[in-house]
Amino acid sequence: MYSFLIALAVLIVGYFFYGSFVEKVFGVDNNRSVPAYTRTDGVDFVPMPTWKVFLIQFLNIAGLGPIFGAIMGIQYGPAAFLWISLGTIFAGGVHDFLTGVICVRSDGTSIPEIIGNELGITVKHCMRLFALLLMILVAAVFVINPAELLKLLTAGVAGGILTTDFWIFVIFVYFILASLLPIDKLVGRLYPVFGFALLFMAVGILIVLISSKLEFIPEFSTGLQNRFVNPETNRMFPLMFVSIACGAISGFHATQTPMMARCLKNEKYSRPVFYGAMVAEGIVALIWAAAAIAFFRGDFSALSDFLHQSKSASPLVNTLSREWLGTVGGVLAVLGVIVAPISSGDTALRSARLIVADILKIKQSKLWHRLSISLPIFVLTFIVMKIDFTVLWRYFGWCNQTLAMFSLWAVTVYLKRNGRRYIFALLPSLFMTMVCISYIIFAPEGFSLDNSLAEWLSTKFNYTAISIDYYISIITAAVITLTLLFVFIAKTKQYKTIINN
Repeated sequence: MYSFLIALAVLIVGYFFYGSFVEKVFGVDNNRSVPAYTRTDGVDFVPMPTWKVFLIQFLNIAGLGPIFGAIMGIQYGPAAFLWISLGTIFAGGVHDFLTGVICVRSDGTSIPEIIGNELGITVKHCMRLFALLLMILVAAVFVINPAELLKLLTAGVAGGILTTDFWIFVIFVYFILASLLPIDKLVGRLYPVFGFALLFMAVGILIVLISSKLEFIPEFSTGLQNRFVNPETNRMFPLMFVSIACGAISGFHATQTPMMARCLKNEKYSRPVFYGAMVAEGIVALIWAAAAIAFFRGDFSALSDFLHQSKSASPLVNTLSREWLGTVGGVLAVLGVIVAPISSGDTALRSARLIVADILKIKQSKLWHRLSISLPIFVLTFIVMKIDFTVLWRYFGWCNQTLAMFSLWAVTVYLKRNGRRYIFALLPSLFMTMVCISYIIFAPEGFSLDNSLAEWLSTKFNYTAISIDYYISIITAAVITLTLLFVFIAKTKQYKTIINN
């Protein structure tokens, strides 16, 4: 009971205290002009009310990650609560706020351009392709699961014609319209409705948790050890930190900030919009992590078996919502889960269009300009959708956190270059570098060093070397991380020399 409530309190208190500290260190300027007014075009640069900007930002970033990712992440035990709460405050919130306010000051420039400005032209070119890949993966991933949930929700209606493929087609058509039309025409009008459904879902599940389910939520006092059914192949570090991505820190968020940076009326609203939306997402992730394990009365094996058999978190979300909130409440809760990925997938394609437009320097005021860029993106997304979902999700998770790593390094350099304190951005940069490098070395979708070397040693020398591959991946990641730190220190000394001269 207390562990969940403590984590929830950390998120709320952290926003007001640590968020204010980060804002003060950065030095927000209330009198600085913003691109919503200096570059108004009626399509992407449109001044909007702050409450609406916050709601759109929240829905943009709150896709499947804080729900499905949190459900998969809680299999590792109560340590997931710590990562969600502390990761949100000290990593995700810092990442989202800094990329957001820097984007406002850069006239709404896309994140690959900002990263390139700080880390060099080679990195800029790589990040352009990387961000586009992530946007296509997001759009593809965020079509399939809501389509499956809609199929479950409409089962038995219209003679069974409302299949998963039918809903995939409907959602994809909506994605196309949302990415092409002016932001205030479709996205700006639908998102308040989407927001109500999402907030109803989170509040409803939270009320049930607090009123009758807290006894089934694991406590920190029982230990932070890995509770996964097979911990040897499901290492807490780094796998948990990739599984719980959007609920703690996500590079995808940095791709969404340019859209709202182009609509913000004043720089002073950067913390409520960007840091605040990240904290709201962390709360959603915390609620679903707690709900998932409470639904199985604290039995981690039962949760893992259910997810393994269903091969998706969709059935769990549907069943839990209906049992806890009743028929009507359950339908509204499921709708909240459905609109979360849809409201991220549509803006992912919109972000992809803006990234390409920034690269090619093509203005987006004319429809045929937007269409000429978007059509190839739509085709690629449709092709990627044919890949197995589990494979898509794993690559999405790693790409997501890797982009966060590059974004954090970029904002750290930005802070140092502008004479600001940067340690609060450097520390999560180093941590996420360790996570991403060790993951791609160890994970099966990477270099897959899970047990290959151990098996070879056992066969060749009759010597059992359990987990030797895992430790090799950690040591390799640590060496690369320390090397990057030394390069950063050397570069900062060059900056200091240049400034002094």
